[in-house]
Amino acid sequence: MIMLIETHSHLDDKQFDADRDEVIARAFSGGVKKIINIGAGLGSSWRSVDLAEKYKDIFCAIGLHPHYFMEYGEKSFDKFDEFKTLSPSKKLVAIGEIGLDYFIPDGGMITEEQKKLQKKGFMLQLELAKVLKLPVILHCRGSRPVAPSIYRETEDSYEDIFEIISKFSELNFVWHSFGGRLEFAEKVLKKENMLFSFSGNITYSKPNAEIFEVLRKIPIERIMLETDCPYLAPVPMRGKRNEPSYVKYVAQKIAETKRLEIEDLAKITTGNAEKFFGI
Repeated sequence: MIMLIETHSHLDDKQFDADRDEVIARAFSGGVKKIINIGAGLGSSWRSVDLAEKYKDIFCAIGLHPHYFMEYGEKSFDKFDEFKTLSPSKKLVAIGEIGLDYFIPDGGMITEEQKKLQKKGFMLQLELAKVLKLPVILHCRGSRPVAPSIYRETEDSYEDIFEIISKFSELNFVWHSFGGRLEFAEKVLKKENMLFSFSGNITYSKPNAEIFEVLRKIPIERIMLETDCPYLAPVPMRGKRNEPSYVKYVAQKIAETKRLEIEDLAKITTGNAEKFFGI
């Protein structure tokens, strides 16, 4: 059986409240070696730490998602001291997911003030990662195009994140569920401290989608695997609740795209994750 590391789960999500233990057991019996559970707010970061401390092969990241700062505004910074109290956990392996998200689901356009809030929160967390000497899991989503486009979003947030993190050369970064274009991926590849991870959405992209050009361009030594569960369930599970055991479908798609044996891909990506997270 091939062994994989699932580098981005949200097992603390309420969608798993009824069967969390069974989902975790299914993952470990189905070829998942280790799981990184990701915080996306103050509450979920607390739950992520608790989950990691309960299970030997689950590790945690703590982070305040960019929309957290939009939801709570300046009040979100009042909670930052409480957020930092999570850092002593021995199972903490990264800060994340953090970054910038300029996409407004209701169809609106993000304001400059909202961008400033996100950037302030992002920078505070990068400084914490620097103090703790931990790698960073990046969340990045661009704004809605003003005019119809072949792309779902623009790359404004990608460029803003890249500019900011380029000032933190001592940190290591992974672009979670990477969705940037080829030209941007080539720019990131010039930075040796930046990796990419991919999730189930690559399994339902069209055969000629640019994401496959991106995948072929990125060396396998710079790639990690994730599900982003309970979201983005891969084919053949699309439309269902995602879970860590489905990371094998992401692995299969990447192996197919890069014309690698699945055993080789598993060995290399597992090594990448172990080195990146220090596990």
